[in-house]
Amino acid sequence: MKKNLLLLLLAVSITFTSCFEDRDDNIQVASTVDIQNFIYRALNFFYLYKADTPELANDAFANQSDLDTFLNTFASPETLFDFLISSQDRFSILVDNYIQLENELNGITLNNGMEYGVVLYPDGSGNVFGYVRYVIPNTSAASEGLQRGVIFNTIDGQQITENNFNELFAPNSYTIGLATYDGQTVTPTGESVTLSKAEVTENPIHIAKTLTVSGQKIGYLMYNAFTANFNQELNAAFGQFKADGITDLVLDLRYNGGGSVRTAQDLSSMITGQFAGDLFYSEIWNEDRQDEYASPGVFNTTLSTGEAINSLNLTRVYILTTGRSASSSELVINGLNPYIQVIQVGGTTTGKFQASFLLYDAPAPGFSRSQANPGHKYAMLPLVFKTANAAGNTDFVDGLVPNIELNEDYSNLGVLGDANEPLLAAALNDIIPAPVPLRSNFKVLEEISESKASSLSYQLMISDQ
Repeated sequence: MKKNLLLLLLAVSITFTSCFEDRDDNIQVASTVDIQNFIYRALNFFYLYKADTPELANDAFANQSDLDTFLNTFASPETLFDFLISSQDRFSILVDNYIQLENELNGITLNNGMEYGVVLYPDGSGNVFGYVRYVIPNTSAASEGLQRGVIFNTIDGQQITENNFNELFAPNSYTIGLATYDGQTVTPTGESVTLSKAEVTENPIHIAKTLTVSGQKIGYLMYNAFTANFNQELNAAFGQFKADGITDLVLDLRYNGGGSVRTAQDLSSMITGQFAGDLFYSEIWNEDRQDEYASPGVFNTTLSTGEAINSLNLTRVYILTTGRSASSSELVINGLNPYIQVIQVGGTTTGKFQASFLLYDAPAPGFSRSQANPGHKYAMLPLVFKTANAAGNTDFVDGLVPNIELNEDYSNLGVLGDANEPLLAAALNDIIPAPVPLRSNFKVLEEISESKASSLSYQLMISDQ
């Protein structure tokens, strides 16, 4: 039914013409209550957890005047949104500038190229250090020669702590003070690197290579976001795996917070191929929308462009995860589980099984960008449906637990894509027993944030409306 939304919008929008007429010639700045009315009616229509908030019930207000009285008790759109969102919802967002959000969903960010994690010191001091996970090519971090495993503990000469890290990372230019970590102690080196942010489009396919281990060809793909704009490049990587004749695949989603639902379908179809047309996931919407909007997601044979998918027809896959693996990453794991052997290596995932799509201040049911009220730039990405796999598994709020549990060792992060890198080595050891010795007797530290946490699209799973 979702495919009919554009046709429905054309019919419904006629009714609302007076509200949106002369858009280019007579733009009026929207009032707070105008924006709040948008938030209310969009959540009332689509919100997955609508039943949790009595004020969102269809009969909660007798008329528009009563609704406006309620809305006017909130000082801002943000306070209204926070009130209406369910306590079980960790992921719905409201933004006041949808241009930035649209860019981020296309992989475009203001970025210095240093993708990092933030980790508490082992001494209980509340101090934290950063570690470089990977570097985006053609960025400030790349030109400064930063590499995975670099440790830093100050920004602009100030010690990073659990309370100030968001503020310290915010400027467009800052200087990191380098350090070492030996598994026990963080020690400054006296060296520093200055980094500057610029607009960057990140290719989520960070590494795609074929390893030869004990004479066996094994594909390794480090995939860092489900960005739909790069689906053809993703398909090309699988075409190369197929040409190389790989027998196993290690899919590295350890830092992948999610993205496009359709891309998760396509990726899973590339890994398999023998289940074309079979159910990959089902959708659970709110009670009002379920019958009309719920449609199954199936294993595909083509991309949305019509290009044939390069499928490997594998019967097992190894997937590397951490607590930062979320939404579409978890959809791949959960969706494949009823069909092939999925061996998860690393840490327990985030626990995000709900999807969103962008809602603009426009007539229902489309809430479309083309009909958006030009008087403001507010938009929402509320949770609109949750996914379940073919076996019915959903609601994994505590995440998906690995088959082979292994934390990252910040004193020995290794080189991504190298057979000796600890998480990849653990997967290889299961494929071809004991080619690489593993180290597990290190102190596990608490990672409290990451560079991508500042993104508006952080850990979202996006459905094409």
